[in-house]
Amino acid sequence: MQKNPNKKYRVASSISRNISDIILFELKNSVFKLVSVNQVNVTSDYSFAKVYVSHLDARKVDEAVSELNAKKGLIRSLLAKKMDIYKVPELLFIKDETYDNGERIEALIKQVNKKEED
Repeated sequence: MQKNPNKKYRVASSISRNISDIILFELKNSVFKLVSVNQVNVTSDYSFAKVYVSHLDARKVDEAVSELNAKKGLIRSLLAKKMDIYKVPELLFIKDETYDNGERIEALIKQVNKKEED
């Protein structure tokens, strides 16, 4: 029996919004000021969630991810207070490389176009 994909999307969206609020308003670390939650992927049994984050200062994203992973227990307990679900998933914070991948693809396209012009 397939689970409702809309529920999975709603849970992921709610986790994303609530974690963004927690990072912005409740965690007291200057590295978190420019962090954004870009995507949350929840497993089908809702036991784990991968939280993809980015930082406006690309040099600080790795530091932010490691700090978030160090505080994931606190974040999960704060999340449990904000959400009305049976079990809050375990969290794993991951650097979102979508923007970096887009830049690489754009550079490759420019390189190919330049070769075609020559």
